[in-house]
Amino acid sequence: MDFNYWDLGQQSEGAVVRVSLEGNAANVKLMDYSNYLWYQSGQRHNYYGGHYTSSPVVLRVPNSGHWFVTIDYGGLSGRGRAAVEALSG
Repeated sequence: MDFNYWDLGQQSEGAVVRVSLEGNAANVKLMDYSNYLWYQSGQRHNYYGGHYTSSPVVLRVPNSGHWFVTIDYGGLSGRGRAAVEALSG
């Protein structure tokens, strides 16, 4: 699977993650470390987010830990640009 990712490192519960998308609609997923590893290997995983057609996407970190954001186009021929930033909660 072709995807872009951002390692957000340790984040506190309630931190805000803002994703700015430019171009095609995209799948934006916020995942903890374990779920990111499962996602990378093509296994079933849990995440916060979904398919977005407009920007910005704002997600809240549900609990403290190591977090990642991934962006993919669901196997379609989409491309775009993205910026990800984590803000204090």
